[in-house]
Amino acid sequence: MPRTRPPYPEEFRKKMVELVRSGRTPYELAQHFEPSDVTIRSWVKQADLDEGRREDGLTTDERTEFARLRREVKRLRVEREILAKAAAWFARETNSMSDESSSS
Repeated sequence: MPRTRPPYPEEFRKKMVELVRSGRTPYELAQHFEPSDVTIRSWVKQADLDEGRREDGLTTDERTEFARLRREVKRLRVEREILAKAAAWFARETNSMSDESSSS
């Protein structure tokens, strides 16, 4: 599903995390600002992961690397499929050429 609005600026997200860490609740902040309390909680969790405060998920760098590796695996699978089809085609061509030369 496409996003309905552009992502929040990094500085805004950092400020929300700081406010939660200073004692404000995500629910309270959601009442005054646009993001939901669930969104604010996820920003706090991600900041905690990135800063080593918790270890129950992937850091932003790890998520970025994971996404890059998924794209690479997808590309390599497509390339492997193309190569397999090309190899099969060349094998058929080679066999048909050898059949033609042996029947002459």
